[in-house]
Amino acid sequence: MGRLHKKGQAGAAKAYVTRTAAIKKLQCSLADFRRLCILKGIFPREPRHRKRANKGSSAPTSFYYAKDIAYLAHEPVLAKLREHKAFAKKLARALGRGEWSSAKSLEEQKPSYRLDHIIKERYPTFVDAVRDIDDALCMIFLFASLPSTAKVSPSLVENCARLAAEWQLYVMHTHSLRKAFLSIKGVYYQAEVFDQTVTWLVPYQFTQTIPSDVDVRVMLTFLELYQTMLGFVFFKLYTDAGLVYPPPLDTKKDESGAGVGAFSLQEAKPAAEVLTVKKVKEVEVEGKRISAKDVRQTIKSIAGQTAGDNDIEMQDGTDNAADEADEEFVAHPSHSNPEETAALPTLKTLASLPQSKTSQLFSPYTFWLSRETSRPIFEFLVRSFGGRIGWPATSGSNSPFEEDDESITHVIIDRPLVVKENETEEERERRRRRKYVQPQWVVDCINAGRILLEEPYAQGNTLPPHLSPFEGRADAYDPTLGVSVDDAEMDDEEEEAASEAEAEDEEAAPEKAALMAAAAAKDAAALRAAELEAEAAGVDFGVFEKEARKARKKVHVAEDTEEPTEEDMNKMMMSNKQRKLYERMKHGEKKRSSERQNLEQKRKQLEKEKKRQAKS
Repeated sequence: MGRLHKKGQAGAAKAYVTRTAAIKKLQCSLADFRRLCILKGIFPREPRHRKRANKGSSAPTSFYYAKDIAYLAHEPVLAKLREHKAFAKKLARALGRGEWSSAKSLEEQKPSYRLDHIIKERYPTFVDAVRDIDDALCMIFLFASLPSTAKVSPSLVENCARLAAEWQLYVMHTHSLRKAFLSIKGVYYQAEVFDQTVTWLVPYQFTQTIPSDVDVRVMLTFLELYQTMLGFVFFKLYTDAGLVYPPPLDTKKDESGAGVGAFSLQEAKPAAEVLTVKKVKEVEVEGKRISAKDVRQTIKSIAGQTAGDNDIEMQDGTDNAADEADEEFVAHPSHSNPEETAALPTLKTLASLPQSKTSQLFSPYTFWLSRETSRPIFEFLVRSFGGRIGWPATSGSNSPFEEDDESITHVIIDRPLVVKENETEEERERRRRRKYVQPQWVVDCINAGRILLEEPYAQGNTLPPHLSPFEGRADAYDPTLGVSVDDAEMDDEEEEAASEAEAEDEEAAPEKAALMAAAAAKDAAALRAAELEAEAAGVDFGVFEKEARKARKKVHVAEDTEEPTEEDMNKMMMSNKQRKLYERMKHGEKKRSSERQNLEQKRKQLEKEKKRQAKS
């Protein structure tokens, strides 16, 4: 006889745990449970059978894996949270009794926890951490632009701004930036770090407000994890680049609005200079200094005298093998496939990858920022691609050069074109030498990977469309593609043919409507209504009856001869869930196709209006 299983003790009921049961098992509050799940990367799961997982109950609830909850029970952070709860009770009791000395001593011994072990658990290798810093950078830049409130402390905002500046300094130093896009939400950047694509969003420098319906506590928990992770990642990036981390901050420059210029990148001293280790050991015998090399030479000579000239001599390379500090990894050929060698990517090989040719795109040019342009955005863009940039005193201090510098080649300006009346000859000559471009030119040059013509982006001109450089759908509408001459001629012919057909249809519209209604009639009432409509349109009854019979016959023949297509057969083999998903996909494709056709039609209409205006 088989083993009997009790209901609710096997299967989904044992594999899943509700949130209430998980909190009861861990003996913590709901806020602490959420914090633990965020820090450890544990999230709710959707069981295949919710009723079985909930032991027969159909009440809505969240489920977690039972193994994840058992994993949380041994987390050191949970023990620290329990200690903090006991500390809060003791502190409240001491303050209530007026025991200020006890409260002060308790405050000095306040329990705290670290997240270093969690970072090591979630990211076993450094490349894994680099691959996952997109969300961390977005969160850091967001909080760096927020005002300090009761929930967001000033020290937190300051730390986020420091981390954001450190990341920008590293990207500018290594020229890792590849793409940028000016959107409504902010500026999207994309960089390549250790052969990993990193994309993040930086909000514009406007006054930000925290919405009331946003749970800031959850965001602060994520931020706590991200700050620790970025500290690890930045230390490794700066160390591999040979820089000191954290970069020193000049407080005077920072107070005067220098931005990232307040930080100074310093090269780290090599380990050989910090710790001098003598590889050759020397000893003193009878007043003479004898080194290990002298000892080896003596041994060689003795071995050569005793064994003869044909004996094998010891090689210097084998003796010095123990003294070598570093060994390079050599890819040995495979025994099964001698032509193929094992290529294992390491941090050293990833760091030595060749840089893109566009990393020094702006190196021959010197830019000057007008006062209405955003200095943090374009300073980061230009310096990331090797260019020099200056700005007026109203945008901050520490500008490398002034506005009258002769090396300035481009002026980034976002003002309408205004002719100065009292312009001197020197200013006029300076204006002729320089190129005045709008800010979009810088971003479009970066995305195109080459220097574009300045005329379409000149001051006061209507800018070309600014498209996203990130990968989009293949069937998306591209406004840069113009309307060809053949399409325009075909459109004119189609318009003429359509106008003629419309004129003919207007003449025979009542008769056609009556005949179509008769063909679609399925009962006597509908046929009687179509007959009255034909009589009102002036159609003879005999002609109407004859044409209606023919139309109904064609409809029935078409319905009988219609065969199911391959698509219909495939839909018949799908399950109900798959069919609904397929129909939603098709609906989305039709919607995108109609949107693209509408945009193309509008583009054609604009081209026609331009041609008519040019002819007139």
